[in-house]
Amino acid sequence: MNIKKYCLECNELIKGRTDKKFCSPYCKSSYHYKKNKESENSTFVNIDQTLRRNRQILKSYNKAGKSTVRKETLIKAGFNPNYFTHYWKGKKNNLYLFCYEFGFREIKDNSFQKYILIKWQSFMEK
Repeated sequence: MNIKKYCLECNELIKGRTDKKFCSPYCKSSYHYKKNKESENSTFVNIDQTLRRNRQILKSYNKAGKSTVRKETLIKAGFNPNYFTHYWKGKKNNLYLFCYEFGFREIKDNSFQKYILIKWQSFMEK
C-alpha cells in the first residue's frame, strides 16, 4: 500500500522516506519560522514587545532631550530596565543603557532611586 504524503509548508508531494513531513530543508525552516512567529509566547515576540514598551515609556518621560524621573514612576508605567538595545559610556565613565534612541542611567538622589533620561546624539557615535 503506497500512501501519498504532502509537504506541510508548500503542499507538494513528498518523495523519499515515509516519515518525512517536508519536501525540502527550506520548507521545513519556513514552516517552523512561521509557526514560531505566530506563537504569542515566543521569546522574540516577548523581547520585542518589552523593548518597544520601554522605548515608548522613555520617550513619554523625556520630551526635552534630558530629564530626571523617579525609578518607581517608570517601573509603575511598565518599564523593564533589564531590556535595552545598546549602551554608551560618557566622559566620566557613566554608563547609559539605551532602548533605541532613548537612554537611561540609574542614580541615587536624596535617598530616591532615579533615572537620568537622555536622547541619543550624533557625538555619541565616536
